Amino acid sequence: MSIKTIIEPFKIKSVEPIRWTTREERQQQLSAAHHNLFLVPADEVLIDLLTDSGTGAMSSWQWGAMMEGDESYAGSRSFEQLRRVVQDIFGYKHVIPTHQGRAAERILFSVMCKKDDVVPNNTHFDTTRANIEFTGAEAVDLPIPEGLQPANPYPFKGNMDVTALEQLIERVGRHRVPLVMLTVTNNSGGGQPVSMENVRAVRAVCQRHKIPLYFDACRFAENSYFIKQREEGYATRTPKSVAQEMFALGEGCTMSAKKDGLANIGGFLCTNDDALAQQEKNLLILTEGYPTYGGLAGRDLEAIAVGLEEVLHEDYLSYRIASTGYLGKHLSQGGVPIVQPPGGHAIYIDARAFLPHIPPCQFPGVALTGELYLEGGIRSVEIGTLMFADAAKMDLVRLAIPRRVYTQSHIDYVIEVILEVWKRRDQIRGLRLTYQAPFLRHFTARLQPL
Repeated sequence: MSIKTIIEPFKIKSVEPIRWTTREERQQQLSAAHHNLFLVPADEVLIDLLTDSGTGAMSSWQWGAMMEGDESYAGSRSFEQLRRVVQDIFGYKHVIPTHQGRAAERILFSVMCKKDDVVPNNTHFDTTRANIEFTGAEAVDLPIPEGLQPANPYPFKGNMDVTALEQLIERVGRHRVPLVMLTVTNNSGGGQPVSMENVRAVRAVCQRHKIPLYFDACRFAENSYFIKQREEGYATRTPKSVAQEMFALGEGCTMSAKKDGLANIGGFLCTNDDALAQQEKNLLILTEGYPTYGGLAGRDLEAIAVGLEEVLHEDYLSYRIASTGYLGKHLSQGGVPIVQPPGGHAIYIDARAFLPHIPPCQFPGVALTGELYLEGGIRSVEIGTLMFADAAKMDLVRLAIPRRVYTQSHIDYVIEVILEVWKRRDQIRGLRLTYQAPFLRHFTARLQPL
């Protein structure tokens, strides 16, 4: 018998109530937030798809592990537990805990980058780009052409353009490229995976030019499962063994444990370079904490250690990818233009195709996020012209699904709301900026309808 219904591979032990609001109440909240959903109180949101970062539900095993957290300032056994798990999966010599992924990025780029350097990536996400630019270096995106075509169903649209990487290194000179990064999965590009073949090709270029390869590993488990599903020769492999093979091709990584660490806070930085690790730990002590806690409580270190093992369970990954695909399938069937194929952690609506009458300079993605909130209390996020300014190649609306939080009926509600907005898309207007910060402007920007 073939069962098609998706069920959550867990039981619910504890629930958190959500509050219904009226359209009039949501209109007031949106106006008070200057049409920026980051500024809307969470209690005024019904379904929160703003991000999957730190918003997941922890398991009973994680909660149990937290009770064993060792809060010693130095030499905590909870750190030893985390290091053991990280080294088993990622394979890197040095494991440096941080309070979240952007702290790992700041330390890495502060140590490795200087003014006028160039850091290539398949596609940098917002904090990665900001931390590189803060050092005076340039963040360069090198997606493959298929990655900029939302409707193209190419299975590994997260790949880096290897030819473009070679050309960039030749043009600027190897001395200006301190490292190459690969983001797995490619968040800014629609949550799309990177193939093992592409990782190997990027690694070969890096080896030829003696440039270290680093991973932004936030969603490494989802990327590994996509490789197992879609790449020849990996169908019988475990997600863990795929991840181990992938990380063996690099020299280190940054990681936000708030994604595929299944934790609400935390991250880490890894490297095989002894001298680099010492510099990074020195900077860590200055701003984060001692190298065996890195700005985290011992209980957080324990929760991350358990989460990193749980996230590689195949029943969880199968459910995770299938449930995200369920949302994408039903939106596509309703005519809504999305990035194809559906990503691992989110569905990305193509806002330029959804609202072709709104030019990028009037922020079609932000306009669409506002309408989804007004229609049904759904909070999403724009990944486009507001977030990346002139670097934006697309205007997308990301519906990021928190891990182990919402059921299929919640997703059915989301589908219904989006299809209602789709029916009246011609009535939606663009916006203009009234305030922006010099870095990461989308977090605090204020806008006004035109």
